[in-house]
Amino acid sequence: MKITQRVRRILANYESDCPGTKANLARILMHGRLAGTGKLVILPVDQGFEHGPARSFAPNPPAYDPHYHYRLAIDAGLSAFAAPLGLLEAGADSFAGAVPTILKLNSANSHAVTKDQAVTASVGDALRLGCSAIGFTIYPGSEEQFEMIEEIRELAEEAKAVGLAVVIWSYPRGGNLSKEGETAIDVTAYAAHMAALLGAHIIKVKPPAAHIEQAEAKKVYEDQKIDVSSLSTRIAHVVQSAFNGRRLVVFSGGGAKGDKELLDEIRQIRDGGASGSIIGRNSFQRPREDALKLLDAVVKIYKGKE
Repeated sequence: MKITQRVRRILANYESDCPGTKANLARILMHGRLAGTGKLVILPVDQGFEHGPARSFAPNPPAYDPHYHYRLAIDAGLSAFAAPLGLLEAGADSFAGAVPTILKLNSANSHAVTKDQAVTASVGDALRLGCSAIGFTIYPGSEEQFEMIEEIRELAEEAKAVGLAVVIWSYPRGGNLSKEGETAIDVTAYAAHMAALLGAHIIKVKPPAAHIEQAEAKKVYEDQKIDVSSLSTRIAHVVQSAFNGRRLVVFSGGGAKGDKELLDEIRQIRDGGASGSIIGRNSFQRPREDALKLLDAVVKIYKGKE
């Protein structure tokens, strides 16, 4: 595997990591149609656990099959494929080595009344399945946040010791946060910074809104004239909050959107200096050909061709 100078510069930002972890990061950064550019497009398929099978897959019934998602990630030329244990196990042999995989180690479900997730897989499972990284969700703001933080501290230490990379989904919710506050610019930047402080190699957050949730933060944003007027400037601020761009930050696709709305959003994410996108429902809930067409457009945006 040849590594570009751009990717070497990114790997140099991870100064404490062993060669194994850097090799797995390189596998993700050097895979697919964005290989070597420093940009990533990842397919996450944890929605079945989070929302249930019908809500996740009924709009496109072939997506009930785990092999469908492996093939979609491979045929679209994506950087990696992230999923919970059972889904990855269902295609691990058929697609071994075909696409870097990220094992999601915790999950919630739509019956839960607490803002928490259960640990559903292990670092040992990730090694057994040939994964390049583990993934883990934290909910900054929730009543369970400190337990989740302690869980990922232990799992990240174990993963790095055996050469795996760490991806943290940092999704503020619960506690005193309003619904609007879950994607507020100050809260999203704070969430990205927390994930960086927890040792994440790749950080996943939602695209931030212009709303500022915390009164004390609002004073600083106004006094320091931090520009949050457009999505691209807000993205740039979130990236700045992740160690001034020393950590890879990718943004979720969120709920269902039309092609134009989604692609316009991704252009602003790119223009803000993000590392890329992680797009689940907006891809696999479409018919396969439509999904491939959409993902092709996303890749071209990050290549600067759209």
